[in-house]
Amino acid sequence: MLLPIMVSVLQSAESTPSIIPQPASMVVKSGSFTITSETTLVSSGLASAPATLWRRQVEPAFGFTLREGSARSNVIEVIVTDRLASQNPEAYTLSSTNNGVRIQARTAQGAFYGLQTLRQLLPVAVFSDAKQPGPWTIPAVEIQDEPRFQWRGSMMDVCRHMMPKEFVKKYIDLLAMHKMNRFHWHLTEDQGWRIEIKKYPRLTSVGAWRANVDEQDNANPHRYRYQAMFNNPEVYGGFFTQEEVKEIVAYAAERYITVVPEIEMPGHATAALAAYPELSNDPSRTYEVGTRWGVLRTVFNPEESTINFLKDVLDEVMELFPSEYIHIGGDECPKDEWQASPRVQELMKERGLKDEHEMQSWFIKQIDAYLTSKGRRLVGWSEILEGGLAQNATVMSWLGTSGAIQAARAGNDAIMAPTSHLYLDYYQSMDRSAEPQAIGGWVPLWRVYEFEPVPDELTPQEAKHILGLQGQIWTEYIQHPKQFEYMAFPRVTAISETGWTPKASKDFDSFWARLNVHLDRLALRDVMYRRLDSSQRPPIARWSTGEFNPTAEEREFDVTSLMSTPGQYQVRFIFQGGAHRLDIQAVRVTTAGSMVFESAEPKAAGGQTSTATYPFRWEGGLGKTILTLTARADGGSDSNGIILVERTGD
Repeated sequence: MLLPIMVSVLQSAESTPSIIPQPASMVVKSGSFTITSETTLVSSGLASAPATLWRRQVEPAFGFTLREGSARSNVIEVIVTDRLASQNPEAYTLSSTNNGVRIQARTAQGAFYGLQTLRQLLPVAVFSDAKQPGPWTIPAVEIQDEPRFQWRGSMMDVCRHMMPKEFVKKYIDLLAMHKMNRFHWHLTEDQGWRIEIKKYPRLTSVGAWRANVDEQDNANPHRYRYQAMFNNPEVYGGFFTQEEVKEIVAYAAERYITVVPEIEMPGHATAALAAYPELSNDPSRTYEVGTRWGVLRTVFNPEESTINFLKDVLDEVMELFPSEYIHIGGDECPKDEWQASPRVQELMKERGLKDEHEMQSWFIKQIDAYLTSKGRRLVGWSEILEGGLAQNATVMSWLGTSGAIQAARAGNDAIMAPTSHLYLDYYQSMDRSAEPQAIGGWVPLWRVYEFEPVPDELTPQEAKHILGLQGQIWTEYIQHPKQFEYMAFPRVTAISETGWTPKASKDFDSFWARLNVHLDRLALRDVMYRRLDSSQRPPIARWSTGEFNPTAEEREFDVTSLMSTPGQYQVRFIFQGGAHRLDIQAVRVTTAGSMVFESAEPKAAGGQTSTATYPFRWEGGLGKTILTLTARADGGSDSNGIILVERTGD
């Protein structure tokens, strides 16, 4: 049958701890423990560092200092031990009783995660930086917890728009709060080179700065609203010195987050070519740092000298970043310049390469071999598959999930990062009038949460190559840290839960209820998150194979909870797969029995068009609002999709 998806009902914070991500196993027991100025925090050895950091996180709100030393009761004990049942290095257990709390972990990282759970077990006010009244009581619980995936990440693009150092650190704090362990730092682009390379100073003296123009219309002068870090209004840019990079990497390491740098090649190279045109395919040209978005046609030439230049760059990068993984981009590399270059065509013949795709593969394989020789591992976007995948490369699959599937079947590792679910620079609602300008797309909270990183097509052995998932935040239209926060949250919380919580334990209704509490924590951390509303909830229904017959049928859905504010709305039928389309013959919306909207215009979801849309206006009203549709299968019943009701404007 056509299954309605229930709208969640809020849980009370007192009955169920609102922890995000949801632990693998949690049993709430009778009793509680209250932290006071008489409570002792006990830790030693490997447990000392995470315990000290946790103390710094909570004591400002407590308004008192926890005791140090040893104690038998009224104690928070943090222990790192190899006696933990789980072999997962990020696992921990947490037991709280009337007498205190004991956290045990196999590593300091696991202890850190246990302490982050303890932080969320406390009243929300503990996330404040100012003294709060308390009391600091937590429920008695037994938690056994470990992550599902080893890669739980988020990417920050600081190239299109520069983000200040202190905000980078704040974002790392927020990732750590959600038990995420990878910060992918996109540092080079057509529109700016953001990392100091001492051997090649022009990369930042030239490549870090672009003309301060309106990126959407270069004919009109434009001045950014966020200019605090810049002295010259005629240019836009900035970069991170190596000392600043070291500071950020150390800050992240203290929070058990690995910073993965990205140095783009062979495309997205315009800023580097503006600094060193000899790396281009036409050194006689003068290049300027990019001022427009999109895919620019200028790319590195594939000479050995260019490879050596990039090896020099990577040498300095590897000195700064201890990460096993080094991201080299590899995406969106136009082949026009290589096709037009007699020198590149000559190199292709010398190297026995049949086309420019194989030339890109040759380029990536040189870098892969070099990184491997240094004990590192190459990561690249989906396009590194073109022309043949390098032996040790890990694919970050952004063009859907097919790249990850192809890599896993070849025995290579992969990280899921598809635009369809994990691009957080996409709009969060169909009502764009109420959202900041974004690059396009549509990825609401429910869509992020529903993503399953392990494709059904993979065998259990192949599935082991899926390391995890990552959310991307490109900054073409994100000029300010507060706007970055708005695009990140609460969607990052959904990524954190998918990365951590067992698949069988994920439940959107539970997540929604816990998130309503969790947003208060984010507010106390001064995060400008996007509000929760009906646009962030799952579809009202899904249809699947065999649910409709060639004879038209009528179905009803209660959409009252999705229509609380008068304005423009639309019903959307979105085809998601199958051999046959769904024919919609009529749509009707009523409130308290009165007609709001009715259409007998036939439309199809599937076949030539994937989406059928019926816009209407709702002026409000009391009583139930009911959506009624009349639909039939056409050409067969192999059809799957979802039905959405969304507000699109005032």
